[in-house]
Amino acid sequence: MKRRTFVAGSLLAAIPISAPVFSAAGKARMTPPVARAGDHQFTLHGITVNDPYAWLRDVDYPKVDDPEVLAYLNAENAYFEERMREHSMLVEALFEQLKGRVKEDDASFPHPDGDWLYWWAFKPGGQYRDWYRKPKAGGPDQLLLSESALAEGKAYFQLGSLVVSPDGRLLAYSADTDGSERFVLVIRDLATGRDLETVAADSLGEPVWSSDSTSLVWTQASAEWRATKAWLHRLGATESQLLYEEMEAGFWLQASATKDRRHILLNSYIATTTEVRMLDAANPAAPARIVRPRKPNVRYSVDARGDTLFILTNDEHVNFRIATAPLSDPGAWTTLVAGSDAVYLTDLSAFKSYLAIEERVEGLDQVRLLFPDGAERRVPFPEASYTASLGINAEPDAPELRIGYSSMVTPNTVFDYRVASGELATLKVQEIPSGYDASLYATERLIATARDGTKVPVSVVYKKGYRKDGTQPLHVTGYGAYGIASPPSFSSARLSLLDRGFAYAIAHVRGGDDLGYQWYLDGKLDKRGNTFDDFIDATKHLHAQGFGRAGFTSASGGSAGGWLMGAVVNQAPELWRAIVAHVPFVDILNTMLDEGLPLTPGEWPEWGNPATDPQAFKRLIQLSPYEQTVPRDYPAMLITGGLSDPRVTYWEPAKWTARLRAVKTDDNLLLLKINMGAGHGGKSGRFEALRDVAEEYAFIFAAFDGKAKA
Repeated sequence: MKRRTFVAGSLLAAIPISAPVFSAAGKARMTPPVARAGDHQFTLHGITVNDPYAWLRDVDYPKVDDPEVLAYLNAENAYFEERMREHSMLVEALFEQLKGRVKEDDASFPHPDGDWLYWWAFKPGGQYRDWYRKPKAGGPDQLLLSESALAEGKAYFQLGSLVVSPDGRLLAYSADTDGSERFVLVIRDLATGRDLETVAADSLGEPVWSSDSTSLVWTQASAEWRATKAWLHRLGATESQLLYEEMEAGFWLQASATKDRRHILLNSYIATTTEVRMLDAANPAAPARIVRPRKPNVRYSVDARGDTLFILTNDEHVNFRIATAPLSDPGAWTTLVAGSDAVYLTDLSAFKSYLAIEERVEGLDQVRLLFPDGAERRVPFPEASYTASLGINAEPDAPELRIGYSSMVTPNTVFDYRVASGELATLKVQEIPSGYDASLYATERLIATARDGTKVPVSVVYKKGYRKDGTQPLHVTGYGAYGIASPPSFSSARLSLLDRGFAYAIAHVRGGDDLGYQWYLDGKLDKRGNTFDDFIDATKHLHAQGFGRAGFTSASGGSAGGWLMGAVVNQAPELWRAIVAHVPFVDILNTMLDEGLPLTPGEWPEWGNPATDPQAFKRLIQLSPYEQTVPRDYPAMLITGGLSDPRVTYWEPAKWTARLRAVKTDDNLLLLKINMGAGHGGKSGRFEALRDVAEEYAFIFAAFDGKAKA
C-alpha cells in the first residue's frame, strides 16, 4: 500500500483509519522503561498490602528532586516521545485540523456591569486571552489585562481570577505559573496599567472587594493546598487581617458575594456539608454572622435580595428545596419552592426583579424564573437534548438574562433571554473557521439497563451514515463522581473522531448528579461500584444497538474519571481496543490513608476513611486500579500526569504504569506521559492543549489500526 502524503492544515476526514501514516520498520525501538520493584508493604486491619512502587513518591514532595524518581519519569517521557514519533505526521495533521476549528481572533460577547461593558479577546495566533472594557455610553476600548504579556517566557500560565473594584479604578487578579494552583494575587491601577502591590503568593479562589473599593477579602492555600484562611487586605497595608480560619479537617473556604453586592460570604464546605458566614461588604472587618451552623450531610448556599435571604438546601429533600429567611434572622428558613422527586434544584440567583432557578428535569437542564407575585416560567430551548446554564450576569438585576447553551451537534451559543417579551435572542454562536454543517451529524439519547435494573442514560453523537452493525468504531467517556454531571455538550475537537467513522458516547453513570442528587449518592462510598458497573453495562448496551463491538471500542476519562478507566479496564478488559486515562486517581487506598495530602481529609465523605473503617479499607483495595492490577491482557493504554499536580499527585499514574508494565501479558502499547512543568489541567495555552488532544487521538487511531504494539 502506498504511503499517503499530508498537507499541513488539510482535512483528514477522507482518510480511513486503516491508512498507514508512518512506518518504523527497520528501526530499532526503544525498550519500555522498567521501574525497580521494591519490597515496601504495610499491614492494617489485619490485611497486608504490598506496594512495590511506593518509592516513586519523592519523600520531599511537593519538591521532586530524587534522582531515581526523575530518571524513571524522564525515561517514560522519552519512551512516549519515541513511540509517538512513529505517528508524528498524523499528530501534526490532527493538530492542524483541530487548530483550524478554532477562531484565531475569537472574543466573548460583552457583558454589562455598571457603567462598563466587559469582554475578552484573542489576537490571531495568540495562546492566551486579553481582557477589555469600554464605557456603555461610548468611548475607546481599555485593556485591563494581557494574559499573553504575563505568560511571555513562561512554560505554564493560568489566570486564576480577575475582579474589578466597585468604583472601577482597580483590578485584582491572580496567576499560577507552574501548575501548582497557588496563585499570586496582585492589585493593578487601571488608569495607569501599573501593578500597585502583591497581596499574596499563595491565594486560592476568587477575591471579593469591599463596597468602598478600599479592601479585599481573599482566601489562602494552606501547606496542604486547601483554602482554609480568609484574610482582609486593606490597600497599602503591609499585612492582611485574618477574618476566619477553618479548623475542621477537610473543609475548604471560599469567598463570594451576594447578587445585590451588600454581603460577602465565607463558604465553608466539604462534599456533603456546608456552612455560610456573612460579612457586611461595607465593613468586612465587623463580626461575621453564621446563616445556620453546619450539620453533617446538610448542604446549603445563599443569595440575598433586599432584606431577604434565599437558601438552596437539601435539609428536607434529597433534590433540594428553596427557602427564604429574613436578614435579621438568617437561620429562620421558610420553604419557597418545595423539594421534588421530579425536579432537581441545582442553583439560584436572586435578581432584583425575579429569582432565576437552575434545575434539571429527567436529566435535562432547565432555567426557571420565579417572580415576586408568584408567577413563574421556564426559558424555552430549541432542542430536545442539550445543556444550558446561566452565563455572566454581573449586575444586581438582569432584564436580559445571559445564558450559555450547546448540544452534541450545536456549537456553544450565547443567548439573552429578554424577560419582558419572553424572547430568546442569539448573541453569539461558536464559529468553526474550517467549516461545520450540523445537518451532517445526528445525536441520540439511549437508555441502558444496568445489572441491578437501574436505567442509565447515554448520549451518543455520530456522523450520519454511521452503520449500526458493529463494523464502525465507538468511543465512550464518563466521569461519575462528586455529583458532577457529564453534560451532552458540543466539542469541535470531537469532530476528528466523528469524521473518521467513530460514534462518541457519554455514559451518564451514577456518582454524577445527572439525574438528581440521589444519582450522586448511589455512586459513592459503599455504592461506588455502581459507577463502574454502569459504564460497562452502558457500553454493552451500545454494542447491542450496533455502536461498535467488544474489542472495537475505546474509552477515556480524567481525574476521578481516570479511576473509572482503571476500574473498567480491570473488570472488562475484553471490551476495549484502547484506554486513555488522564491524571487518573488510581492509587486510591494509599492516597486515602495519607491525611497529609492536599485533598485526603475532604475526600473521606466521598470514598470512606480506610484508616479508621475496616470496611472502607477492604472496599478500596477491591476498587483501586493500582491494587487490582494483575497478570492479564490489557488493551493499548495512554496514561498522563502532571509533576506539580496537587489534585492527583504524579506518582499515582507513575505507580500504576510501573505495575502494569511488570504484570501485563499482552504486547499492546502502554505509554505514560508526565508533564514536567504542568499540573492537573495539562499544558496551558489554547493551542498547546490541542496538541495533547492530537496525540490522544493519534494513539487511539493507531490502536484501531493495529499499530499500537510494544
